[in-house]
Amino acid sequence: MILRFTGVMRSIWKGAISFGLVSVPVKVYSATEDHDLKLHQVHDKDKGRIRYQRKCEVCGETVEYADIDKAYEEGGRTVVLTDEDLESLPVERSREIEVVEFVPDSQIDPMLFEKSYYLEPEKIGAKPYQLLRRTLEQTELTAVVKFALRQKTRLGALRVRGDVMVLQALLWQDEVREAEFPILSEDVKISDKELKMSSSLVESLSTDFTPEQFTDEYQEQLRQLVEAKLEQGEAVDTEATFGEEPEEREGAEVLDLMEALRRSVESRRKASKGGSESEEKETAAEKPAAKKRTRSAG
Repeated sequence: MILRFTGVMRSIWKGAISFGLVSVPVKVYSATEDHDLKLHQVHDKDKGRIRYQRKCEVCGETVEYADIDKAYEEGGRTVVLTDEDLESLPVERSREIEVVEFVPDSQIDPMLFEKSYYLEPEKIGAKPYQLLRRTLEQTELTAVVKFALRQKTRLGALRVRGDVMVLQALLWQDEVREAEFPILSEDVKISDKELKMSSSLVESLSTDFTPEQFTDEYQEQLRQLVEAKLEQGEAVDTEATFGEEPEEREGAEVLDLMEALRRSVESRRKASKGGSESEEKETAAEKPAAKKRTRSAG
């Protein structure tokens, strides 16, 4: 089963890319979407919907979103910030994606990448948009930019994806936690033989990345379960839907590192050999048919 998601793309923000004295008016669109099934909570006894309500601790009333302000508390004092207050900040009023520098693509740590946005040029900005896109493509550089979106100042990476420019919001450096694990400072000896065997395994699994071949199996199975319950009710047979659960292995064999690597490499070689033999058989089967077609054509 393949889950497909469709919907009209709507602009979430309008602004302009600025580098030097060049200004490129653009519309911003979210480039990603959540494909998870939307689940809500119910009471297990009577299936009644469980909802979360926003209640005021002072008057006890349920409050609508339109009547909610933000606040910051420090030292027992509370500062209330209204939407108008936040919108009055100079950086929030800015509609500029300011290019601050151009850097090699490889210098931006993927750990910093957050959300991605497509940039569509306004009609008047079509030419400078294409000029910047082709320049980034030709130089293999990424533009580091600053912009403000949804009450947050952001750092971003402006790069090319096909015919479109993509703005990727970046985390600030102090938002990335340092990994400090004492075990990694211990001296671990890796033999040349182990390294060679590990490299062979990596090489056997090396290929070009094609994201289309991977699917969210959990969401596919969840959709399958929902559809089965809609058809069969609560007494759904999960074994009939998903097949029998694999038996748990008791006393699983514990292999040392070298043996595990050796068996893994051997398994990959057999799999690769089997694939090659299968392709050879298909090619051999096609040859007589091809000759027959050639004679007929003659």
